[in-house]
Amino acid sequence: MGIKAVLPSYELGFYALILTCAVVYSGNGIFDASRDNVNRKAFRQGIKPGWHYFGRKMDGADFEWAMWFTSFRNIIVFALSGHILFAKICSMVAPQHRSVVYMLYGMLAVLGSMGRAYLMIVLSHCVVLYTVALAKQRWLCFAAGLCSLASFRLEPFSVWQNGFVTRTFDLQDVLFYGGSGFTIMRCMSFALENSERKEGIYSIIDLLKYNFYLPFFFFGPIMTFDQFHSQVSTSELRRKDNEMWNIRVHALLHLGAIVAVDVFFHFFYILTLPADVKFVTRLSDWALAGLAYSNLVYDWVKAAVMFGIINTIARLDHLDPPQPPKCITMLYVFAETYVYDHLGENHDDVVKELRATICTFAVTTLWLGPCEIVYIWSVCNCFGLNFELWVQKFFQMEPFGSMEANMSEPMSRRIRGIFGAANFWAIVLYNVLALNSLDFTLLVAKRILLTGFPLSTLSIWFITYCGVQLIKERERLLAIEEEKRDKEKAA
Repeated sequence: MGIKAVLPSYELGFYALILTCAVVYSGNGIFDASRDNVNRKAFRQGIKPGWHYFGRKMDGADFEWAMWFTSFRNIIVFALSGHILFAKICSMVAPQHRSVVYMLYGMLAVLGSMGRAYLMIVLSHCVVLYTVALAKQRWLCFAAGLCSLASFRLEPFSVWQNGFVTRTFDLQDVLFYGGSGFTIMRCMSFALENSERKEGIYSIIDLLKYNFYLPFFFFGPIMTFDQFHSQVSTSELRRKDNEMWNIRVHALLHLGAIVAVDVFFHFFYILTLPADVKFVTRLSDWALAGLAYSNLVYDWVKAAVMFGIINTIARLDHLDPPQPPKCITMLYVFAETYVYDHLGENHDDVVKELRATICTFAVTTLWLGPCEIVYIWSVCNCFGLNFELWVQKFFQMEPFGSMEANMSEPMSRRIRGIFGAANFWAIVLYNVLALNSLDFTLLVAKRILLTGFPLSTLSIWFITYCGVQLIKERERLLAIEEEKRDKEKAA
């Protein structure tokens, strides 16, 4: 049954009411726990000074968010503002040379922030992988790229290379591994696209233009080389209808999201609470489930904001970057383009899907840095993707296939929503494992599935089902809008 199956409006309203009440009830438990235990000894490291005039402290346990929007906010704004300024001047005076200006400004920014040694390390990897790309062998490009990536993730090579960077500041490790990791991904994309080129080869300057585009350098997203090269090489710069209006709207939305997260952290300590497993055992099943879910939602919001800011700047530069990811890994474009989609093809064959997911999460594991938690996270997510296909294939068999064919589309959507709710909580648990800790994940799973059975288990399952149906409804409306746009373009 298709995504366009319609449910009655009163049913969707009922789902929205149930979900709203559940979120308020669960949030109240988290708010009380945050308010009553703000001075708990175990929370002192995560709770930072906040709004003194309101007597509120804030959750500062997320190092990355704190660095982006507090400690290094002015430096980041200054660097990106400089890029926007020079890019605008160049696009007005000499648009045919704008890619060179992007590259030079990016290299100067990397030199100023990380030092000469780091720039030389990045350039050396670019030269090595460019040399490999000249052979135009896909397997060799993959092998060399993964070896280069391993040199930044595995000891003693990672320690040896990091030792050349003598500057010491709080964000150094994040910038070092972020910039180097994304550099390798971009070099692999360049090499793979070069191997597909029938005549001639791309120059090393093309690779450096691609790699040192500052908005993408440290944190992505990974825009594949063929897309970046074709878009940045265009000298006739034209805006679509209402494009600047959409850019302003998106910029304001991201600013609003930053403010909303800051306000949220002053009342709900969702990142600090899971650090004390002994304390969270006192929470109710509802508050515990809400705590796990809110951690995942926050990580999605953080990824959307960080990618969104970068994407807005890229759109000002007349680029069409990939949209913010739904998953927490920032490898989604690379993995989907060169690994997952290439090996999995249509993703409807069990064996090919298994091979595609294993290879995809092998690359992701190497990217994140091999360790016990990453291994468990990768295995669980790999199993989850395959299990979803197995369930789909199982219910296509007889007599289930005939039973669904005889159902109405709304009823089919409801039944699929029940299984979708179970799969959704599997996703929550897999990713909370990476975001928090193994002990917290096991506690949430035990409380929801074992000690909370049947009341908590079934009630949380039903509430999740309500949320899944609302998500599906939004996807249905977006699919209809996209279909209308396609028909208008065709006409």
